[in-house]
Amino acid sequence: MRIGGWMVAFAALALAGCNSGSGETGSTSSTSGTASGKAGQSSGAGKDLKIVMIAKSNDNPVFQFAKLGAEKAAEDLSKETGTKISIDWQTPPKEDGQEQAKRIAAAVSGGANCVLISCSDASKVTGAINDAVDKGVQVMTFDSDAPDSKRFAFYGTNDIDCGHQVMAELAKQTGGMANYAILAGNQNAPNLKKRVQGVLDEAKKFPGMKFVTTANHTETPGDASAKVMEVMHANPQINAWAMVGGWPLFATSLLKDLPPNVKVVSVDALPAELAYVDKGIAPVLLAQPCFDWGKVSVGIIVDKMVKHKDVKPINDMQLVRVSKENLGDWAHTLQSWGATDVDPKFLALKK
Repeated sequence: MRIGGWMVAFAALALAGCNSGSGETGSTSSTSGTASGKAGQSSGAGKDLKIVMIAKSNDNPVFQFAKLGAEKAAEDLSKETGTKISIDWQTPPKEDGQEQAKRIAAAVSGGANCVLISCSDASKVTGAINDAVDKGVQVMTFDSDAPDSKRFAFYGTNDIDCGHQVMAELAKQTGGMANYAILAGNQNAPNLKKRVQGVLDEAKKFPGMKFVTTANHTETPGDASAKVMEVMHANPQINAWAMVGGWPLFATSLLKDLPPNVKVVSVDALPAELAYVDKGIAPVLLAQPCFDWGKVSVGIIVDKMVKHKDVKPINDMQLVRVSKENLGDWAHTLQSWGATDVDPKFLALKK
C-alpha cells in the first residue's frame, strides 16, 4: 500500500459512512445544575447533543477509526435515547496543541455540549479545557489525557503498562539480547512519554537489552519511516525497535528498507501493518482498539449527559496482542470497523 493510501480508503469511507455533524448547531442549554440558557446542558431525550471531537492529527489513521466509532455510536445512541447526537470533527491537519486549544474555545462559542479530545500537549490544552468546563461545556479525553484539567473522564490505554508490554514482547522476540531503539512520536504527548518510560522500566528486567536512543518525530507515516532509517544509518548496531506507536508501519517502505535481522514490536495494528506481521519483521503488534476510542467514549458521554449516570473518571482500554496466530481474526475486526483496505489474504486466514 502506498504512503497515503489509507487516506484514499478513508475518503471512500467518509462518503459511505455517517455524516460528522460538522456545521450543525447543537443544544446551547446549560450543564445540569447551572443556570438555564448556557452551552453544555446535560441533554435529555428529544434534545440535541453536539460533541466536538478533536483528535491529535488528521494525518494519523488511528484517529480516522476513532471518528468512525464515534459516528457509529452517535447513530445508534440517537435511536436508543431519542436525543439527536452529532459528531463535529474538528481535528487539526497536523499535531498542534495550541491549535487544539483554539478549537476547544471555538467549540464553546459554537454551541457544543461536549468536547472529546486526544491531547497533543496537555500543558497547552489544560487551560482551554478548564475554561470550557467553567462555561458549562463538558470535556472528556481519550487516548492522551490532560489529568490535571477539569475533564470528567478519560478512556484509553494504560500507557505505562503499554510500554511494559512492548518491551516484554521485544525481549521475548530477541531472546533478551538486542541493541534497541525506541520510536516515540511527539515528544510533548503525555501518553507517549509514559509509554517510553514503561519501556525503559521494563527493560531493567533484561540485562541483555541494551538501550541505544529514543527517536521523536512528526507523527506521519513518511516522517516516521524516514526517522527510523536515519537512526539506523547513524547507529548500525540497532537490531530491535520498541515502537510506542505504529506510525512507520502505516506505510510499506520499511518492509524492504529494514535490515533482515531487525525485529520490531509496535503498538497499533491497522491494515497496512499486517504485512509486517506476515513477513516476520514485527512478530507481535499490540493493537489499540482505536474504533472504541470513539464508540466507547461517546457511550460514556451519553451515560453522563443524557442518561445522568455516574461515570468513572479513568476507563482503561485493553490492548490486543496480534501475531500470525490470530492475524485472520484481527483482519476481520478491522473490516468490521469499516476498513476497506484489508488484504484479502489476511481475511482468508480467519479460523
